[in-house]
Amino acid sequence: MNQNPIVWLFFGVAGRVSRLAYFLAGLFLAVIQAFLLYRFTLVPEESTAGQFWAFLFWVAVVLSIWSNVALGIKRLHDMDRPGIFSVALFIPVVSILAFVALCLFPGTNGPNQYGQDTNRPA
Repeated sequence: MNQNPIVWLFFGVAGRVSRLAYFLAGLFLAVIQAFLLYRFTLVPEESTAGQFWAFLFWVAVVLSIWSNVALGIKRLHDMDRPGIFSVALFIPVVSILAFVALCLFPGTNGPNQYGQDTNRPA
């Protein structure tokens, strides 16, 4: 059974992902969080609408934590590195450097131990 490519990109950990896909997916997650936080700030804090937007924001935060781990693992796999190094994305200050490094350093050409090609499940 084929897995939905969007579900694989944001939640799967098998396979490889390119620099561009990693950057764009990370940007997409950040935009969603910023939008939900923005909507929350527009309504009174104790209102039902405020609680609704706050709830959506925290759901997005939890989902994006896993998505960032999954994206980091796949990006590291593209560089022929073990996914455990994705924990660097959660160390303050180091996380910024790790994100930039994952966006800039190229992956391995051709197949590696983590998959035949980039941007597809293994």
